[in-house]
Amino acid sequence: MINTYHTSMAPPPVPPRLSGSQTLLIPAPLPSPSHSKTLIRFLVGVAVLHLLLSVGGFIYLYHYEKMERFSLAEGKAEFLSSVKQEPSHRALANLVVDRKTATTSTPGYLQWDMNNSPRKNINYSYSSWLTVLHSGDYYVYSRVTFSKSRSTSPLFSRVMLRKSETTKDEILMQAYCNLGSPTGLCTATQGSVVTLEEGNQLGVWIENLSWVDYDEKATAFGMYRL
Repeated sequence: MINTYHTSMAPPPVPPRLSGSQTLLIPAPLPSPSHSKTLIRFLVGVAVLHLLLSVGGFIYLYHYEKMERFSLAEGKAEFLSSVKQEPSHRALANLVVDRKTATTSTPGYLQWDMNNSPRKNINYSYSSWLTVLHSGDYYVYSRVTFSKSRSTSPLFSRVMLRKSETTKDEILMQAYCNLGSPTGLCTATQGSVVTLEEGNQLGVWIENLSWVDYDEKATAFGMYRL
């Protein structure tokens, strides 16, 4: 029997054949709610930690800068205070020779005109000795000019140190010069940095006081604190 049935509808499409080169895509499962909460908490913790570190660093830098400024200001104040106090601790003496011993033909200590000699923070005793009031390092100098001598040996002057009223005088410095002729001139000059204690005394000893040239430009004695 022959089928004579006809229709106007199109036939259904043929399904594609699977081959080895095609990849089958399987959708990934969505993250669970508990996993999402853990990730959010971690990110929030990192953000909070970063914020705390930033605030802590700012506070540290602020206090560090403040302390540094305070230290600089304190150091500057101490320096200015020391500079202001320094003049009060300066000590010096530049003595003018006194002619009282010009005719004394014996050994002894030169005397100085204390009324006309610049002095500051240094005392004196018997017009012959300088007395240290503040311990420290001093530059001590002596210049003695001789105008005559009866000896052919070199002439000398000595700066003597007396540590106290009960101790024996000791030589601190010594200088020589030679006249060359009985009518010539020679100058014995000496100077040195020495450490002196409070109460120490210094004087200039001469073999024969009458041999000295008592011109204030020729003979002098002094010291100043460094």
